[in-house]
Amino acid sequence: MGKIFGYARVSMIDQNLDLQKDLLIKYGAQVIYEEKSSGKNKSRPELTALLKATSAGDTVVVYKLDRISRSTKHLLELTEYFEKKEIKFVSLVDSIDTSTSTGRFFFHIMASITELEREILIERTQAGLSAARSRGRVGGRPKTNKDRVERAIKLYKTNEYSLKEIKEMTGVSKSVLYRNLEQYRG
Repeated sequence: MGKIFGYARVSMIDQNLDLQKDLLIKYGAQVIYEEKSSGKNKSRPELTALLKATSAGDTVVVYKLDRISRSTKHLLELTEYFEKKEIKFVSLVDSIDTSTSTGRFFFHIMASITELEREILIERTQAGLSAARSRGRVGGRPKTNKDRVERAIKLYKTNEYSLKEIKEMTGVSKSVLYRNLEQYRG
């Protein structure tokens, strides 16, 4: 039997992890990774460390699903990772345990719903683009006049003007200017 790893997270520095930790310990967590960070943050070093520390046969337990994932997509990515690595996943409040057939079923249903949502979004986007094309509109980033870009690059290379001034004179944004600098070297 593998180890039981707990993961506890609160969104604010001044919030307390005690309730989550108590329940994780009661479940049997031997090691608990603690994070004080918003769920929206992509950088979660303790979660990353947890994922690196676990291996086949281990269990990851959380107080609640929203403690470990930023979104449904992220939750499904984590679940897929756990399945691939043969790591069990338990959410205490949500009564989910992927070591059971019901727990695995729940996640497969979630994955199917998310995939359906993604496919419907793609279909809608394609239909909208098709309708716009039939009316003569073309999607994508608007093209910047080549002469304006060349003028902006010349102004930039003089080191006499700020990026704001160059944009005002040429209408070329900073990002377009930087993207084209390499192309117009010489």
